[in-house]
Formats: sequence, C-alpha cells, structure tokens
Amino acid sequence: MSCDTDSVAVLRRAEMKLTPQRLMVLSALRHAQGHLTAAEIFEQVRAAYPYVDISTIYRTLTALRTMRLVTETDMGSGDLAYEWVQERPHHHLICSGCHRVLELDHGYLERLGDDLARDLDFEADLHHFAIFGRCAACRPAAAPAASPGL
Repeated sequence: MSCDTDSVAVLRRAEMKLTPQRLMVLSALRHAQGHLTAAEIFEQVRAAYPYVDISTIYRTLTALRTMRLVTETDMGSGDLAYEWVQERPHHHLICSGCHRVLELDHGYLERLGDDLARDLDFEADLHHFAIFGRCAACRPAAAPAASPGL
C-alpha cells in the first residue's frame, strides 16, 4: 500500500473529511526525517496549495495527536515539534549547552511507567519525551572542594 493510499485510509478510519490539505499534512509528517514544526509543515503544504491557512494545519495536527498518530514535543526551540508515530516510542535527550539531540530508547521510560503503576497505581502516558540536561562535553569540570578555613 502506498503512503498516500495509507494516508487516505487513516483519515477514513478516523472519520475525518478527506481534504487535500489534510492529506498534505499527513504526507509531510510521514516523509519527514524527524520532527517538523507547524510552521515547517505549513510551508510545505503552502508550496503545493497556496490557499491553505495555518489554522487548518493546527486543527489537523490536533486531530492527529488526539488519534495518537503524531506526537507533539517541546524540543527546546520555542516551537512545538511534531512527528509521525513510530512503531516503538522513542525519546530525546537534548543538551541545553550545545543543543545536540540524542535518541533515548523507550526502555528507560517503560521501566518508569512500570514502577509508577506498581508503586502508585498510576498509569502514565509516556509516549514521547524530550529530556533536557547537559552532555559530558558541556558540563563544567567538577569544582574543587573549598579548603577548610577559607
């Protein structure tokens, strides 16, 4: 099944009206090599369909997120980023120093979800996270301990 045919099937299953704009949003997300902001999706769709409105992009992204077909993540750029849902969830470690992004296997958060369920009887939604911190190259060397009496 082609990506476009599959996109049509996805929209039909969701009982969403098939519009060229929605299909182009789906296509942009499914062919992206990572995350896209709503503005980036808007520019791609507008290149093919100049009369599209940014509100159409946001409404489509909201619907796709609600159906768990796309993830919405704060990647630290100031804009939310969207990505087509992969078979296995994945997460990101983002260095606040150099802005390098590392992919984090879902197993780390899967264990957290299991612990929360067992210890607190809480079912956490752990589908897509960006965790901010500092990589080894950006962390300053540990400060020497102050000498007594100084």
